[in-house]
Formats: sequence, structure tokens, C-alpha cells
Amino acid sequence: MYLEHYGLNEAPFSITPDPRYVFLSERHRDALAHLLYGIGKGGSGGFIQLTGEVGTGKTTLCRLLLDQLPDDTRVALVLNPKLSPVELVETICEELKLDVKQQRGSLKGLTDVLNAFLLDAYAEGLRVVLIVDEAQNLSTEALEQVRLLTNLETPTQKLLQIILLGQPELRDMLDRPELRQLAQRITARYHLTPLDAEETEAYVRHRLAVAGCTRSPFTRLGMKALFRRSGGVPRLINIISDRSLMAGYAHEESSIGERLVERAANETIPGNRLYWYHRYRRWVLALLGLIGIVAIGSLVWQWQQQRLAVPDVPVVVAPAQPDPTIALLATAIERSRNSEFAAFGELLARWQVDAQQVTVRNAIRCPAQLATGIACLRGRASLEQLARFDRPLVLQLQQGELRAYALLRGVGPTKLRLNLGGSNYDLDRSALDQFWEGDFVVLWRLPDYVPAKLKRGDSGPAVAWVNSRLASLNEPGAELRVSDSFDAELEERIRHLQTTFGIQADGIIGPETLFALAALDETGPHLTRIVN
Repeated sequence: MYLEHYGLNEAPFSITPDPRYVFLSERHRDALAHLLYGIGKGGSGGFIQLTGEVGTGKTTLCRLLLDQLPDDTRVALVLNPKLSPVELVETICEELKLDVKQQRGSLKGLTDVLNAFLLDAYAEGLRVVLIVDEAQNLSTEALEQVRLLTNLETPTQKLLQIILLGQPELRDMLDRPELRQLAQRITARYHLTPLDAEETEAYVRHRLAVAGCTRSPFTRLGMKALFRRSGGVPRLINIISDRSLMAGYAHEESSIGERLVERAANETIPGNRLYWYHRYRRWVLALLGLIGIVAIGSLVWQWQQQRLAVPDVPVVVAPAQPDPTIALLATAIERSRNSEFAAFGELLARWQVDAQQVTVRNAIRCPAQLATGIACLRGRASLEQLARFDRPLVLQLQQGELRAYALLRGVGPTKLRLNLGGSNYDLDRSALDQFWEGDFVVLWRLPDYVPAKLKRGDSGPAVAWVNSRLASLNEPGAELRVSDSFDAELEERIRHLQTTFGIQADGIIGPETLFALAALDETGPHLTRIVN
């Protein structure tokens, strides 16, 4: 009804999946890269866990994943996991197009057929992946059966990669003592969170543009109300936005403001106990403000009366409250399992490194030349130094006897963002000082013709590469240096670069300086800039 009124070719906020309307926030891109790495480039087998609240886009990511799978991948997708162990294995076999007519009802027979298929697939160079959606609905017995399916392996890798998609309850399930064996096999965890305010606005504008709209009908206040009432959950954004457009059409409004969005949210969000509050919010706030003024006036009057009657006494200053982000990070370290494997797996995924080049275990070892064209560095630095490199890094955290590994994903003036155990944490920078002594590991792409060390007097293509990287530091209009000889001028420029990045300014190009040079490249992953 409202399409012509708002200049739309089609309804932009349908809740049915349509690839044209897919909008990937930074967290969605990270999650998709995480899954693709685990399937096409992980090579280590085991489990990958992706969780998120209802409506945050897990199923959409699953569809995108299926569209981008390599040709050598065979997938069993289980959408209804409320099955017994026998029914679950039978469903997996059917998804893989295996003939199990003679083995129905026999767990051993079904497992033997599946194992034979996995061995044949491995011999043919195929990957086999099991994806379980709504995995929080799996029974304890079914989860244990899924774990047993990963026991078939070669000396170098497991033959079945398993991805568990589920709501946050899945994390609680896997914390149970009886499922600790499965939890220990989860090599990567990622928790999908709702969109923030900026991403919500970008999401709405994207869908409107795809539908043919040239100007967003939502006002600034309307967009703020949409984010507040939806909480950044894409499904709720669609539902409220669609109803808002309909309400705007019914009232012949060209713009959709806060009032229409609030009304649409009250009518569409089921079980909304704050309906009357949102409808009469201004009156409620005014009344509460009046009550507050009267209460404060009464307290001030009583205080003055008591001060006249009672002599002054020393004021006791309450002790400063501990930083809550310190407790949050301490709890995250205690809860993290296999955090080293997860952190390095995410670092490889961010760089889109193929596991045929680098395995996670080899990345943890961090040899100087991790693979052809990929370098690795293990060192110690301050957070200010690492922020200058503007690349994701693995940080080693310590709490007593506990050791954990987190991926540094973003830095701001007073905040930072860590991914620990698959979940993102926005923390005060000061909180990191309690658990981090400066140890880090980083990898980057480096041409295979560049040696581990360059100094004055060297020449060749490696020196030309150094000059090409330094070109980004030139003043506008400056002449591009094309020399392939490491002379006094280049040595001086290297000293300047080393000073800028907080490296010992010796004019010699070693691993840290190579990393600084590679950091000048715009390609590859960068740290998120966090606005405080």
C-alpha cells in the first residue's frame, strides 16, 4: 500500500531472506570470515560455535556461507535438531545422500556408513561439513553423539568439520560438566551481537535503496527511536520499519518521526509491557521530574534543619569503586577455553590465510617465515606502540596461573576492543594493564623475495619494495623514489620510520621494521577506531 507513497519499487523490510537485501556489519563480516575459514581454510577439524540472540542474522549468515562454499565441500545441514541420537545420524546421512535403507534404526550401522563415506571423501580430496542450526535444541545425548562423530581422523586432520549455530543458551549448555569433552574440542567461538546505532541507520538506508527509494523517509529522531525500540536486532528493525511505513501512509505523512515509530513498535513487538509508558512517555517523564524536584527540595530542607541542630562531624570518604571492566575481563579469562587456538584462528581468518599454507598450530608456534609470503613476529610492546601499526594482534593475558589469548580488534583514546573466546569486549584501556604485560603475536603478508634483514649497501627488488612502501609517507607532490639501492638517504628514512613506530632507530630493517613497512599498506585488516 505504501510503495508508491514513498517511491518504492517493492517492500524493503520483508522478513523473508533475499540475497539482494543482505547487509553485513563489521561483526557479521567477521563471523562469515570465521565460518569460511573454519570450512574452506581451517583444516584442523573440530567444532566451530556461532551464537547470537534471536533475529541477529545467524540463519542469514548460514545461507551466505552455503553460497560461498568451495566446490570440494559436501555439506549436511540439520535445521531441526530436536532428534534422538539415532535420528540425528540418520538425518546427517540423508543430507549427504547416503543409502541407509538397510541401516535405519541402527546407530552402529548408520555410523559405519557415515565413516566409510568420510574416508572415501578424504581420499578424493573432499571436505565434509556438518552444520547444525538452532543447536541449543540438541539434547545432551545428541550433542555427545555429535562429538563422537569427530573421532574419525587422520594423523593430520579430522574428517568431519562441525559448525554449531545457536542462541546464547548454547553457550550455557556447553558449560555443563557432562559436556566438557565436547567444549574442549571447540576450536573457535564467535558471538553475534546486534547492530549499533550507526549500523542500524546504514542497514535501513541500504534496504530502502535496494527497494528503489532515493530519500529515507525516517527522520533523525525517528531513526533514534527505531534503534532504541529494536535494540539493533535486524528482524525487529524490519518489523517496526514496515509497520512505520504503513502508519505513515495511513496518516499521509511524508516523513516518519519518533511518534510513528513508537506507535508501530508498541503495536508490533509482542508482549510489550511498556506500551503505556511509551505512549504517554512525555507525561510520565514530566510527572517523575516533578516528583523528583519535590523530593529533592524536601531533602534539602531537612538537611538544613539538621545542620542547624547538629555540630559538624568529619566527612568519611567512601573508598573508590573498582573498575567494572577489570572484573568483566577477569571473568572472561576464567571462562575462556582453547582461547589460544581460537585467537590465532581468528587472526588467520582476518588475513584470509589458507590452511594449506598455514595451520593454526603452526601460527601458534610463530616461526619468522610462517609460509611463503607470510611473516610472523612474537614480541613485547606497549599498547600505544601496537596501535600505531593499526593491525589486529594476538595478546597474551595472564591472571594468576590462568593464561588466555585475545585478539586485539580495535583501539580508541580510552577504550579498546578484544575478542576473547569468540566474544567481543569493549573495555577501558586501563583494564588491560591488570592482565597484560606487553606480549603480542602478529602476522602480515610479505613478498617472498624480501629477506628477514636489510641494511645499508644491499640492493635489489627487496629494497625497491621498501621504497614503494615508504612512498605513502611522501608529502603531496613529492617525487617518488624508485631506487633499488639501500643508500644513506634510505637509511635516514628508515630511522625516521622506526622513530614513528617506536622501534629502535638503528637504520637496519629487521622483523619489527618489516612489520611497520607492511603496516603502511592500505590492504589487509586494520584495527577498528573506537569513538569514546
